[in-house]
Amino acid sequence: MASPAAPRKPSARKRMFWMLLITLLVFGAVFGLKAVMNKGMNDFFDNMPMPPAVVTAAVAREATWADTEEVVGTLVAVNGTELTSEVGGVVERIHFQPGERVRKGQVLVELNSDNERAQLKALEATARLAVVQRERWRELGGQNLVSRAEVDERVGQAATALAQADAQRALIAKKTIRAPFDGELGIRRISLGQYINPGAPLVMLQAVDPILVNFALPEQRLGQVSPGQPIRLSVDAQPGRSFEGTVTAIEPAVDPSTRNFTVQARLSNPEGVLRPGTFARVSLDLGQPRKVVVIPQTAVSFNPYSNAVWVLSPAPKRAQPQAEGQPAGPAPEFVVKQRFVKTGATRGDLIAVLDGLKPGERVASSGLLKLRPDMPVIVNNKVTPSADATPDVENR
Repeated sequence: MASPAAPRKPSARKRMFWMLLITLLVFGAVFGLKAVMNKGMNDFFDNMPMPPAVVTAAVAREATWADTEEVVGTLVAVNGTELTSEVGGVVERIHFQPGERVRKGQVLVELNSDNERAQLKALEATARLAVVQRERWRELGGQNLVSRAEVDERVGQAATALAQADAQRALIAKKTIRAPFDGELGIRRISLGQYINPGAPLVMLQAVDPILVNFALPEQRLGQVSPGQPIRLSVDAQPGRSFEGTVTAIEPAVDPSTRNFTVQARLSNPEGVLRPGTFARVSLDLGQPRKVVVIPQTAVSFNPYSNAVWVLSPAPKRAQPQAEGQPAGPAPEFVVKQRFVKTGATRGDLIAVLDGLKPGERVASSGLLKLRPDMPVIVNNKVTPSADATPDVENR
């Protein structure tokens, strides 16, 4: 009797097929579920209403401005020099104190002149004798007892002797150093008994009231500046203070290396707070005043290609849908739209808009980074950025 046939084992190829099929079904189910979840999530976020942003707002207003040029300058004394001695000698007397205010002609330093005065006495005696001989020979010449040439020789000798005496007096006068103009002295650089050479510095003398300021402007401004034009000046040494002056001189030539020309202005300085050599910030109005639209500088997004502002317009009256499970917030008052503008000069916290904005339009003045086109916003002006043409910064 024949034995029953043994059951066939599934081949390796069929096992591999079923394993791959099951794997594909599992991965297909996983990826399909993930795709369904992603689509649902995207639909949720796409349909979720955009929450309103909170910003501060400012109203564009019309103002009358003149073109203002702000440059740096250097304060210069009307008269300023380092006093020196024309002759050498030993310091015998010092008649001033460092930092003292002196008047023109006031004696400051005396050098020893004993030797020169002794020589002057000898020269004066020689000059007196020469004068007496000159008069005698003139009488003799009038009586034709001596020749005319001998008379002229005696006249010349007398003139030479008198000139030598005058020269000695001038030398003695140079031993006394006087203030050449009114001003304020600096630090003393000599001591009693010290021998000084000709040209050695003695003390600095500066006339500080009034005082000058020199500054440079580009050649395009040459026709917009004239003598008598007012300027405003500030220095770091006097924070919060502004000084006023007038243009007194304009350099007739333009520097070919910088294409700038130099302007000089004069300022009153009765308190002496402005010092020569000080760095100064100078501003002056150029041209005729004109009407411009001004907004806070914080309202402008400064970009390399163009500057822009966010303009507020009333929000639509339709109800804003809320996301499921979200509590209802305050209704947005406005929506924002980005608008490119052409900006001009700045003054304090304000900036002039030359094109792209009209007076009365409202713009966002803070919170610009979170804004997007057509985004709803809520205005909260409890804390607003400063918007002053002449801000007064307080030191803390």
